[in-house]
Amino acid sequence: MCGICGVVDFDGAPVAAALLREMTDPVANRGPDAEGFVFLPRDGEKGPVKVGLGHRRLAIIDLSPSGTQPMTNEDGTLWVVLNGEIYNFRELRAELEARGHPFKSHSDTEVILHLYEERGEACVEALDGMFAFALWDGRAQRLLLARDRAGKKPLFYAATDHCFVFGSEVKAVLRHPAVATTPAVEAFPHYFVFGYPPPGETFHRGVRQLPPAHWMTVDGDGKIECRRYWDLTVRGTEGPGPSEREAVGAVRTLVTEAVRKRLVSDVPLGAFLSGGMDSSVVVALMSRLIGEPVKTFSLGFAGDPAFDETPYARQVAAQCATHHTEFVVEPDAVALVDRLVRLHDGPFGDSSAIPTFLVSELTRRHVTVALNGDGGDEVFAGYPRFQASVAAEVVPRPVAWLGAQVSRLLPEPGGYHHPVRRAQRFFAAASLPLLPRLREWNSVFGADLRRLLHRDVWATAGHLDFPADVVARARGGSVLSQILYVNFMTYLPGDLLVKADRTSMGNGLETRSPFLDRALVEYVAGLPDRFKLRGGTVKWSLKRAFSDVLPRAIVARPKRGFGVPLGAWFRGELRDYVRDVLTAASARSRAYVDTSYVRQLVDEHVSARHDHGQKLWALLTFEVWLRQTGTTA
Repeated sequence: MCGICGVVDFDGAPVAAALLREMTDPVANRGPDAEGFVFLPRDGEKGPVKVGLGHRRLAIIDLSPSGTQPMTNEDGTLWVVLNGEIYNFRELRAELEARGHPFKSHSDTEVILHLYEERGEACVEALDGMFAFALWDGRAQRLLLARDRAGKKPLFYAATDHCFVFGSEVKAVLRHPAVATTPAVEAFPHYFVFGYPPPGETFHRGVRQLPPAHWMTVDGDGKIECRRYWDLTVRGTEGPGPSEREAVGAVRTLVTEAVRKRLVSDVPLGAFLSGGMDSSVVVALMSRLIGEPVKTFSLGFAGDPAFDETPYARQVAAQCATHHTEFVVEPDAVALVDRLVRLHDGPFGDSSAIPTFLVSELTRRHVTVALNGDGGDEVFAGYPRFQASVAAEVVPRPVAWLGAQVSRLLPEPGGYHHPVRRAQRFFAAASLPLLPRLREWNSVFGADLRRLLHRDVWATAGHLDFPADVVARARGGSVLSQILYVNFMTYLPGDLLVKADRTSMGNGLETRSPFLDRALVEYVAGLPDRFKLRGGTVKWSLKRAFSDVLPRAIVARPKRGFGVPLGAWFRGELRDYVRDVLTAASARSRAYVDTSYVRQLVDEHVSARHDHGQKLWALLTFEVWLRQTGTTA
């Protein structure tokens, strides 16, 4: 993993070395091992466009100086900076060497240079991995940017009349004096629904992000072209498909190969182990593939046993004979909020960033690379809301309406995973159409948004739904295929992968996600629904494929999200902290949200009349971000 940044100046003004170095400083946590810069054209050369590329390195493969970036080809006409890992670089290198391309390093980065020489922009289609890279073509006077298919590695940019600026983080782009930005108020309504900014946007007007599975070219005259190079299959109907034996066997083979690919490293590696199905499968396979005890890392939670999965993690660790380490999260972990907001360059609605950051911090003390179970739920339909969405399709609308009326009359139970709470959530949106229903179940404020926002902020809301192009591409698929596709294109890159990237790289830790392997994702997307959901069983084919390598309790246990007991914390040790931050007369969020409604949320939560933990968390990180940026109305 690394941090990258760069500047293309269309006016021919040289890129200042001090400026480029200043842009790399905010991404130093992504690459603590080395730094590198190049300014083009080189001394003594001439060119109409001036370019600067910066790189901070976390050395994982080819630890020698030959792996240093920015990296160039033989004649110095191409330069590249890469953040990520190319898992098929050895196969690609063999093909390129057979075609006469000389290599001077053992790095995966160099493969991109020679592949571009062969295929131009289409080189991206051959890459299998997690990546964001920038390549300057001196002959064509053109910059190529690209991101991996799922969106694991970030890439932000800003375009002005005089220059183009990019970086691995928003804060790197903002260091350039030409990038004059103001808070994107129009992104605030979207945030309070989904917990993250609109796709392709940020909370800073003028700074955008390259979408996953896209490449972008920037010519020397400032012309920009952006194209999607990959998409996911949307399965139409149940129809024919492989036999159960074939599907289960293929899943086992593909998952095993995905883990094997991600074991290539010249530095120590380990794995996150939550005790859930996905991370347990990864650890079990690692134990078989590397032939020595895997270093595994888990988190427990003080104050609410319902959120503590460490007993299950211990079962897996014992069966796989891992070298296991645990860490207990206390309520004062919320003191991390300032640091987490800075890492995210904005507010974020997913409170599981707290444990993800802490397990990354713990893990980094022992290893430099960690495998995780991210993507298993997205690929194999593991979330309860997927199952509920399919079930709601067969519930008559009058029954759904009646269920909503009855559930509103029931007192809200205390436990987060209580069946009554699940029933209340189900019937609250069961009568809605498919995708609005999914949005409501996964939203922070949902129908209460208008009560929260000031009228002028609400007026900026515009389209508060899933992106129209994503919905259009999902049409024609089965109910489950539509849900999985929309989720893969929105929640996965907007929330889950952002959280994983920022919290791990904030600690200089590289994380790898076998369940987001391209071959695996494409194969499972093409399977009929019955291989994902069957009766009351989620992840059916995955569970069948690995039932022999895991404890029965792990395979049979219901899904538990990697959350934190915010409800208990915000009623206990952190009660005064939340009230002081959100209801203070000096609160900057007063310019955008209704203070009386926020106070009502706090009062209802503290008195245990309702659990508003997630809403209060979203408001808390919003307020902290406004303070950090000095933002007012």
